Amino acid sequence: MLRGSRVGLRARHENDIPVLRDELFNDVVNASRAEGGPWRPVSPGAKDPRLAVDGTAEGHVPFSIVELDGGALVGTANLWGIDTHNRCAHIGLGLLPSARGKGYGTDVVSVLCHYGFVVRSLRRLQIETLADNTAMLRAAERNGFVREGVLRSSAWVMGEFLDEVLLGLLLDEWKPTGPASPGN
Repeated sequence: MLRGSRVGLRARHENDIPVLRDELFNDVVNASRAEGGPWRPVSPGAKDPRLAVDGTAEGHVPFSIVELDGGALVGTANLWGIDTHNRCAHIGLGLLPSARGKGYGTDVVSVLCHYGFVVRSLRRLQIETLADNTAMLRAAERNGFVREGVLRSSAWVMGEFLDEVLLGLLLDEWKPTGPASPGN
């Protein structure tokens, strides 16, 4: 497990999947804002590609987010679009409704930076988020990410086009902020 100051990132467990599906991906509005495409229902027994873990997928590393104090599941995080030639990747996260507003997002971004820069030896990390997602913008900027641009009307969400903000962080700009480290 990778540890931050308040959360840990660990491998996805089978018993995480129903919780994440019910609390994150079955919420039509939340899932529509987080996904790159339209919401679609997934049957309880079906393999949901957003949650299923394929250990052979080199370009995508999914994590479950847990509280360090007690071990409760609080969300999902991932490093995706990993490009080993250009040494870059994208990061993303989703917190369960009960875990929002507690500062976990900033800690998760910090741990993902540690994983990307230290463990994976990447040079650049990138985040794309909706322009009105102030929690993600704040978590990214607290970790040193810089707004690099706005993709105007680039996301179709629940009947309207929304702007997306592109943020980037380079290895030599990164200032580790917490105890993100491999744990027992």
